[in-house]
Amino acid sequence: MYIPSHFAPDAADVEALLVNHGAADLVTVTDQGLVATLLPFVYVPPSAQQRAAGELGPTGKHGPTGKHGPTGKHGPTGKHGSLHGHLARNYPQWSLPAAGEALAIVRGPDAYVSPGWYASKAEHGRVVPTWNYVTAHVYGRFTVHDDPGWTEDLVRRLTTKHEAFREQPWSVDDAPRAYVEGQLRAIVGVELEITRIEAKAKMSQNRSAADVAGVIAGLCERGDVEAADAMEQANKARLAAG
Repeated sequence: MYIPSHFAPDAADVEALLVNHGAADLVTVTDQGLVATLLPFVYVPPSAQQRAAGELGPTGKHGPTGKHGPTGKHGPTGKHGSLHGHLARNYPQWSLPAAGEALAIVRGPDAYVSPGWYASKAEHGRVVPTWNYVTAHVYGRFTVHDDPGWTEDLVRRLTTKHEAFREQPWSVDDAPRAYVEGQLRAIVGVELEITRIEAKAKMSQNRSAADVAGVIAGLCERGDVEAADAMEQANKARLAAG
């Protein structure tokens, strides 16, 4: 991914994207060509031991990793962490051997930016439309977990994550046990042990503070609150300076 320095997010922002994203595109190279599936993931960060040793997690762009450290009951993870998900058993992707690294494309907020929102339009008119976005290309070793215990643990973690907004969250235990076991037999766990991450937050950091303020106002007026909030966060220091 092409990442100009002003669009490179810091480590905390990349980790927040991985922790809070909804779903990602999992892409593998197989002997039948490229295969892709959209599926929700849970991010498992590097262990505390790895962090203490200085083998920190995502920072925008990384090289390949060597040894893998423990993450407790979730099994081994790469030094940049892992993404855990599951596929329906009748999806072919899990059964097709992946050649080389697999890729998960994780997306944050994105939005069309009208040049009419720029303050500089009135000054000189040399403005064009663009698209703002936050994304991470997460590369790693693709592993299949055809294990009901592993997949049940994953499903419980996914449910906890996505039911957290409810006052009375749904739980796996709310469903009959026999039904749950039948559903677990119909899915296969997958893991991406992360070897490198390329992340980009293109949020008008190359525009003037006045242009940024105009885009935020335009996004809010259009109802793109998530994109507006991301822009404000990415340009917080510049907006505060004036």
